[in-house]
Order: sequence, then C-alpha cells, then structure tokens
Amino acid sequence: MTLVLLLNAAATWFMTGVIWFVQLVHYPQFAGVGRDGFGDYHRRHTRLTTWVVLPPMIVEAATAAWLVARPPAGAAAALLWAGLALVAVIWLSTFLLQVPRHNQLARGFDDTACARLCRTNWIRTAAWTARAFLMFVVLAR
Repeated sequence: MTLVLLLNAAATWFMTGVIWFVQLVHYPQFAGVGRDGFGDYHRRHTRLTTWVVLPPMIVEAATAAWLVARPPAGAAAALLWAGLALVAVIWLSTFLLQVPRHNQLARGFDDTACARLCRTNWIRTAAWTARAFLMFVVLAR
C-alpha cells in the first residue's frame, strides 16, 4: 500500500466527515445567526473554513491525479479514474454552485441563497460519500 493511496483515503474520509457536518448542522444554522451581523459572520466563516478544507481538498485532488498517473499494484484503474472524476465533480460544484451562493451570503443573509446553498451542497455530500466508499473498496483490494 502506498503512502499516496493512504493520503488520498485520509483526505477523502476527513472531507466526508466535514461535508456531512456542514450539510446537516452548519449550513442549516445560517438562518439562526440573525440578519444584522450575518454578513460579518459569514465572511469570518468563509475565511476560517477555508483553512480547514482547502489543504485536504488539495491533497485529495493531487493524490487522486497521482494515483491515476501511477496506479499502485493491484489497484483497479477504473476505480481510480472514478475517484478522480468524483474529485472533479466536487471542485466543479464548489466553484460553480457553492462559491456563488457564499458570495451572495457575504453581502447579507438571503433566504433563497441559503436554501440553494443547502440544496446544491448535496452534490458534494454525495460525491464525497461515494469517494469514501470507493476508497474502502480500493484499499480492500
């Protein structure tokens, strides 16, 4: 088992836990912050959350690409490619769907933007959950 494979699995499993917490607890709590200070709250949230999620997302993406380019012995190429495709889904969803909603919310609370953020975040939640399962399968082989 390679270090790259273990790093990929660790980053994926970490982010799977984070995304489920965000989906079920954190994003739904936005509505309870209050309109008056929401813009400042959200800007701090975005800045601080970036420090938690960006490093493992980068590790996950880099190691997923590495695994496709240099698959470990016994690893099914189709599973590694599927994992990389899920990383692409996660990053595309983040920058095309969630970031624009966060940009709206940084200007102040907006019911529609918050609802869309919660709804579209299910894409990332599903993709990371699928990756977590996929990594179990890859490691089990």
